[in-house]
Amino acid sequence: MSRYVLGIDQSTQGTKALLFDEEGGLLCRSDLPHTQIVDERGWVEHDPEEIYRNTIQVVKNLVEKAGINKADIAVLGISNQRETAACWEKESGKPVYNAIVWQCARGAAICEEIEKRGFADKVKKYSGLQLSPYFSAAKLAWIFRNVAGVKEKAEKGEIACGTIDSFLVYRLTKGRDFRTDYSNASRTQLFNIRTLSWDKELLDLFGIDESCMAEVTDSDGDYGVTDFEGFLDKPIPIRGVLGDSHGALFGQGCLGRGMIKATYGTGSSIMMNIGEKPVFTDLGVVTSLAWSMGGKVNYVLEGNINYTGAVITWLKDEVGLISSAAESEELARKAGKGDRTYLVPAFSGLGAPYWDSEAKAIICGITRTTGKAEIVKAALDSIVYQITDIVRAMHQASGIEIGELRVDGGPTKNMYLMQFQSDMLGIPVRVPEAEELSGIGAAYAAGLSLGIYDEKIFDKMNRKSYKSELDREQCEGLYAGWKEAVRMVMTN
Repeated sequence: MSRYVLGIDQSTQGTKALLFDEEGGLLCRSDLPHTQIVDERGWVEHDPEEIYRNTIQVVKNLVEKAGINKADIAVLGISNQRETAACWEKESGKPVYNAIVWQCARGAAICEEIEKRGFADKVKKYSGLQLSPYFSAAKLAWIFRNVAGVKEKAEKGEIACGTIDSFLVYRLTKGRDFRTDYSNASRTQLFNIRTLSWDKELLDLFGIDESCMAEVTDSDGDYGVTDFEGFLDKPIPIRGVLGDSHGALFGQGCLGRGMIKATYGTGSSIMMNIGEKPVFTDLGVVTSLAWSMGGKVNYVLEGNINYTGAVITWLKDEVGLISSAAESEELARKAGKGDRTYLVPAFSGLGAPYWDSEAKAIICGITRTTGKAEIVKAALDSIVYQITDIVRAMHQASGIEIGELRVDGGPTKNMYLMQFQSDMLGIPVRVPEAEELSGIGAAYAAGLSLGIYDEKIFDKMNRKSYKSELDREQCEGLYAGWKEAVRMVMTN
């Protein structure tokens, strides 16, 4: 009898179901989008009920599409969009409000209030994260303050809240299991990454009752069982839960200290495994948990960039310089070799390692011979420079020599981009054939926990390697030009 591993990747844009065989090979994938609820203030929400319905439906669609016997599905792993926060009633499982998406900054005033009270340093010391509305805590605090009856119900122990993984686990297990994993807990800004527990002082700062928070469980732990609302004849265990970036780190096989990955999406998450002891730094990258597997915690340094793949989208949709993302590679190769045009894509400020929310985008270094190809090249180069900023900061903070960068995401198909990334870092860049690294990570964690896989599974992943070809002195000159361009936009 075959044993299949099922992965669910619940992301910002939609929900994917992934089916893996006993060798870890991806057999089939099925997707469903969900509604992006955005108002005139720029507030971003998702309907948790729609996400749950899609989760059930996408599994049904996958089984039908794959043509398998659903009785052969052995285990489920879940990866999820991080920081997005939901609150629901424990009794009914029904949300009390839409989920507030990680992109939504409506909690800014709450963070400013906490900062004025002098607690910003304490928040970073305990959680490893800079005080910011980006994380879940301020979003949950907003719900507690602004949705009628939630605070009162929470005081009676009637409210559950957390990240989307905990909501899905709660609903999939019919309320029997209220759990989250260490990776997701570490991104709420309510979890103490030193004591590895919910922090009473942080919870009190944001006005959230501890009874509302899920039990924190190993990323490969026991999350109960589900039959997907009766779709399966027999329930299967949920044995892998990871935030999407952590899932990608695990799926990339970055299990050892000093291994690093970069996900090129709309924005980017660069994450470095720093082992079993945390490293705290003021160099603009944050400290989180990678995961806890088999009772053992690994820490990471992480840097998040607002605009990477979104720069290519801007070239296409707003500026009209390209008609497709693929066109950017051809134009970049045609650009004048001596052109020194720089684009700093601070369209919504600068993320790591600069953290300047007031910075504005700039194109500089233009000459009379600068044309469309040179501007497109500058846009692609800006992605490389931003990731180089973070990798260098991580090297400096950790003191660990970095041997290679493992990458994933749509823009990694751009060979110009990947070659220049290797050139600027001076290390190999390795691109896997597989695209669904977040879902792969959660599914592999589940398969490993059940003994379907062993760690040799990571050696089977086919990768294309890019090796540095540019002279180091030339690279340093180009990078110095980038740093000068960034200085032009900095406000702090």
